[in-house]
Amino acid sequence: MGEREGGPLIIGLPERLDRRMRLGPFPSSRDALKFLTYAATGALLSPFASPLVWLPVVLAGFVISAWRPDGRAFDERMLTFVTWKVRTAGPRSAVKSAGSRPLVRQGLLQLESHRYVAVVRTGGMPMAYLPPDELARRFELYRELLRSTDTSFSFLVTTTPIRSQAVRPGIPSGGGQQAQARSGYSELVTLLCRRRFLRRVYFVLGTFEVDTDAIGRLEGRVANLVERLGSLGLRPVRLRDRSLAEAAHRFGWPTEGLGA
Repeated sequence: MGEREGGPLIIGLPERLDRRMRLGPFPSSRDALKFLTYAATGALLSPFASPLVWLPVVLAGFVISAWRPDGRAFDERMLTFVTWKVRTAGPRSAVKSAGSRPLVRQGLLQLESHRYVAVVRTGGMPMAYLPPDELARRFELYRELLRSTDTSFSFLVTTTPIRSQAVRPGIPSGGGQQAQARSGYSELVTLLCRRRFLRRVYFVLGTFEVDTDAIGRLEGRVANLVERLGSLGLRPVRLRDRSLAEAAHRFGWPTEGLGA
C-alpha cells in the first residue's frame, strides 16, 4: 500500500491463492499435454503430407493450448456450444407447443389419465452466517414442510447461470466521468457473473385421486407449500405456461402428452 505524489491512495492486491501453476508458455500441465497431442497428430501426418498440411495443425494446437481468453480455451468453448446445440435440438418445438395449451396455462400438467402435477420453483438462501437460533428455526420450519407432504411429492435441486443483464447498471447517455465509471462497473459485474451459478429448486406435487375434487385438493397443497416456503424467507413461484413446459422438459416428462 502506498501513495503516489499528487495521486490517489493505491492498494496492491496479493496474488490469488487458488491460481493454477503454469508450465512454460502453457497455463497448466494439462494444456501442455494437449499441445503434445496436437504435435503428435502433426508428426503422424508429416510422412504423408507436405508441411503446408501438418504444420498448421501444430500451430493451431499451440495457440489453442497456450491462449485461454477469459480462462477458457477455444476447443472447450466449441465443445460447450456443440453440447448445448445437441441438448436443445428437437424437443424445443414440443415444449413451445405445450406452453399454449389451456391446462398448462393454469399451472397443471396431465401426464396420464387422472394424473395431474404442479411445479413450484424457488431459489436458495445463504445460511452459513445466520445466528444459531435462526438456523434452528429454519430447520424446524423445513422439517415441518417435509412432514406436511405426502408420497406424491418430489423435488429437484439444480443450478442456472447468472444473467448479468439483470444486475448490470444502466449507462447514462453522454460522456463524462460518471458514464466511464458506470461502464467500468458494468464490465466488473459481467466478469463476476461469468461462470457463476444460482441454485434452483423445483418442487413437484401430484395427485393420484380420480374424483372431481382431486384438482382442488392439489391446489390447496400447492398454496400450503408456497406459504411454507415463504416462511423460510424464500421466494417461491408457481410455474405456468412456458416455464411449466420447460420444467417438464427438465424432468424428462413426455411433452406431447401435456395439457388437455
